[in-house]
Amino acid sequence: MPTTDVSSAPSIAEILKLAKTEQVKMVRLQFVDIHGLPKNMNIHVDQLEKALNNENMLDGSSIEGFRTIETSDMVFHPDRNTFQVMPWKEGDRGVARVICDIYNPDGTPFDGCPRNNLKRVLADVKKQGFIFNVGPELEFFLFEKDPDGSISTRTHDTGGYYDLGPDDQGEIVRSEIVEALETLGFEMEADHHEVAQGQHEIDFKYADALTQADRVTTAKIITRKIAANHGLHATFIPKPVFGANGSGMHCNQSLAHLDGKNAFFDEKGDYQLSATSHHFIGGLLSNVRGITAILNPLINSYKRLVPGYEAPVYVAWSAANRSALLRIPAKRGNATRVELRSPDPAANPYLAFAALLTAGMHGVKNETESPAAMTTNIYQLSKAQRKEMGIASLPGNLFEAMEEFKASEVAKEALGEHIFTQFIKVKENEWDDFRTNITPWELNRYMGRF
Repeated sequence: MPTTDVSSAPSIAEILKLAKTEQVKMVRLQFVDIHGLPKNMNIHVDQLEKALNNENMLDGSSIEGFRTIETSDMVFHPDRNTFQVMPWKEGDRGVARVICDIYNPDGTPFDGCPRNNLKRVLADVKKQGFIFNVGPELEFFLFEKDPDGSISTRTHDTGGYYDLGPDDQGEIVRSEIVEALETLGFEMEADHHEVAQGQHEIDFKYADALTQADRVTTAKIITRKIAANHGLHATFIPKPVFGANGSGMHCNQSLAHLDGKNAFFDEKGDYQLSATSHHFIGGLLSNVRGITAILNPLINSYKRLVPGYEAPVYVAWSAANRSALLRIPAKRGNATRVELRSPDPAANPYLAFAALLTAGMHGVKNETESPAAMTTNIYQLSKAQRKEMGIASLPGNLFEAMEEFKASEVAKEALGEHIFTQFIKVKENEWDDFRTNITPWELNRYMGRF
């Protein structure tokens, strides 16, 4: 597994100078757990040099999916390329963050660190002559809080798809989020109101997968911070409101050669797609059921992925048809890409991007043929018609997804032995907790009748 590339990173002296110039007082050593939830250790700026020399330790037994209590000592390895001053102050204190890889005490990368794992997968693909680029479309809801500070599912706007209005506080909040991200150097392609009331989307311009995983994680932190400043709660769960559209994280993906040229474009190919892109599509479609638990990791994820509705559940691809799971947006040349529409914003981006790349490259390495492009509106087909056409559906719940996951060699390859095993443990516990819990729906449905 490669170590952090510091060849182009700012020096420790440069970072210390920047922190002093920007009057930084506190620095967050940021990482994620197996769920992709941001974690951090706060240090005073006086301790920054020590941290940048990899001298700060953490208790890995306290992080789900990391270490047991017997082997709990772990080390922060800050990636100096990610040091950034945050676009706000906490009181009168400037705040910065640096994203860290987690290492073992012997100086080796910890294979249960999601960021280390993604770097491993990307390094393997780079040896094959490719760079993996991703452009995520991140959706979320903004909800009001009750007077006691608890979270509600009440929205504060009545907007719909692409709506606008100066009285829409959601538009103000979203604009502040995008402005903060751009201050950090993120290149954002677009932002807009989504279909449901209180639902929003921000779109990232494509970049390499490691950069994007870092950016998605940071965007979630900033979105929640700015929403809280407005007395709101931002949530990235896929289906917070019954009857309303769910939130996704469509992932636009492409392979580039090491010289930057798009490997998916072939002006003379079918749909102007290269053989590599067709094999990548074939790999994604033939393995997507096995990696669905990574892309859609919550019990709640499958309330969004419901067959019979306009949800991205049908395992097929199209050149434009949005009823297929995977589609090819119209732009060609260096913008040629495939868009997988099933991932949701609760997914750990480091694990999700590793899984997508491994599935696609499985097709490239094995020259898997992509099926014929789907031109029919799959939503209008009956179950029997879909079966006759060989169109499968994604798993219907987390239990089904985990059964597919456990049998998938691609999923195991994508996550590595440690994360694969821990992911099974965590998600099986989650399913057992869910299936034995008594829900308000059950009580409302049955208490008065039986």
